[in-house]
Amino acid sequence: MTERFYDRVTLAIENQVAYVTLSRPDKLNALDFAMFQGITAAAKKLKKNKHVRAVILSGEGNAFCSGLDVKNMLKNPVAAIKLLIKPGRKASNLAQDVSILWRELPVPVIAVTHGKCWGGGFQIALGADFRYSTPDCEFAIMEAKWGLIPDMGGSVTLRELGRIDVVKELAMTARIINAEEAHNLGLVTHIAEDPMTAAQSFAEEIIKRSPDAVAACKTLFNQSWTSTLRQALNWETKLQRKIIGRFNQRTAVSRSSGVKDAPQYKVRS
Repeated sequence: MTERFYDRVTLAIENQVAYVTLSRPDKLNALDFAMFQGITAAAKKLKKNKHVRAVILSGEGNAFCSGLDVKNMLKNPVAAIKLLIKPGRKASNLAQDVSILWRELPVPVIAVTHGKCWGGGFQIALGADFRYSTPDCEFAIMEAKWGLIPDMGGSVTLRELGRIDVVKELAMTARIINAEEAHNLGLVTHIAEDPMTAAQSFAEEIIKRSPDAVAACKTLFNQSWTSTLRQALNWETKLQRKIIGRFNQRTAVSRSSGVKDAPQYKVRS
């Protein structure tokens, strides 16, 4: 069964893998207000689903996402303002949610990119844990072209992946780079002729592991990557205490030891 959010994003779940697809192909999946809402709604729904073990995020048609639909936003300045409002004590606004929410999911998120992955589209992909790309995909921090700065979580994700001088250069110039350069810069995980199949194979590998351990690994590195030594070591201890000795950890030992009739993993705790 496929769900559709705000007529912009589809969600289908198959064999414990969730497929989230940006579905505005006539506009190269450009980001209008409804697209922001659709991506956010899909991510929030998946956050509640403990049966999903991995998420594959892709774009329908000829591009992953060509970035902000500038003409559409200029026609609707109120919507543009709404993107930047932070309700209550939230850390992120709607513009940032489309990237940051993927980091909050307790499962690996794999972005599969092709065609154009520009501006906001690039920042969405950077919010995923992994990026699988076609060789001919183009990447750009495009905001400088419009006199803007990257404001969809790029300041968080790019500091973990790239050198500060390289990131500044890309952000200040809006230069378009190909998949090979993006890979060399650490911004793309793998390049493949068929990145969707490669992503699916990777998701199958993830499903063989304890869902608790996978979730804890994601939390550990997201929280500790730019933290102090003490904070990083505290996260290791805190998360290990949470999973060690529990059913899924014991099951991992049984399955890895070749125990006959080893149990299946339970949903993550």
